[in-house]
Amino acid sequence: MKLLEYEAKKIFGSYGIPVPRGVLIHSPEDLESGVAESLGDGVVLKAQVDVGGRGKAGGILMADQGSLAGTARDLFGREIKGIPVREVLVEERISIEHEYYVSIAIDRSSRKALILFADSGGVEIESVARENPDALRKASVPVILHDVPAFMLRELRGDAPKEVEKVINRLYRAFCEKDALLAEINPLVSTPSGIVAADAKLIVDDNALKRQGIEQNRDLSERERVAEEHGFSYVELDGEIGVIGNGAGLTMATLDLIEFYHGKAANFLDVGGGADQERVRHAVSLVAGVSSVRVIIVNLLGGITRCDDVARGIVEAGVHQQIIVRLAGTNEDLGKEILAGKGYRMMDSMEDAVRAAVEESR
Repeated sequence: MKLLEYEAKKIFGSYGIPVPRGVLIHSPEDLESGVAESLGDGVVLKAQVDVGGRGKAGGILMADQGSLAGTARDLFGREIKGIPVREVLVEERISIEHEYYVSIAIDRSSRKALILFADSGGVEIESVARENPDALRKASVPVILHDVPAFMLRELRGDAPKEVEKVINRLYRAFCEKDALLAEINPLVSTPSGIVAADAKLIVDDNALKRQGIEQNRDLSERERVAEEHGFSYVELDGEIGVIGNGAGLTMATLDLIEFYHGKAANFLDVGGGADQERVRHAVSLVAGVSSVRVIIVNLLGGITRCDDVARGIVEAGVHQQIIVRLAGTNEDLGKEILAGKGYRMMDSMEDAVRAAVEESR
């Protein structure tokens, strides 16, 4: 789950990384109490929305104390890339001498933390990485280490101020202890008073949210949240063919075949082993609720899952889309008999079922 900037800065600050002074407001009226007066005359208002390129999209505005209230009203009235502004971080305006870039992510190939550092930061860092990859200095750190080795810190820093080494090391500790997939400061800036994290990004592993005291994954769509409540493994895609399987391998194989036959899957939904009638009904209803879905393929192998329960769940869902079914295993004949009596299309193989679904989707 991606944290908002103010949340990431609060965490980074707790690890000793300097961040600008700021206050979070939820409406322009919050400023009437004078909460932002201590930030100085020049301030920056930053919309707290989970989008990239926020500044270019009008989500970051400058103001002074005299224009602060009006600027806040303006920002709260905007949508940034389609997302309405509900929270604004008001920060002191800092004097920037130089911008740097630092990030830490998981390198899955080496199973280490990959630290990147560049002498230029800001919104064009992607262009820098693409056009001049040597400008990014890298270090791979085994996550069993509590600190980044000193020689790595020196190599990463290059000619940047020595204070940068402390920031990188503290960012690494936050990355490890917060179960992060990404920790990024862009830009990390030098100012007359020292190094400051002008922006902050932190993405926490979804599997560690409860351990980190986070009760709800805000990154989930409403449909993904419902799927999580039912215990489904569910991922939304952008196609027209709804997919329901049992077991990650079988469901992934179904998606691969859809791609092979030039179709487009609308989702991945694994109902898990031992799915009963009620569970199957919820799965079919959930997938059918996606407006782009034209046809649904149900591909289940009955081991501890009973095919007759699957069939009853499909019938009970009563969705308007055509459902193409491939069942095999426990009570297979009974399941097929139930579905045949209701006019459902059944196929003997996964390949036949996928081909039929792709044709129907067209």
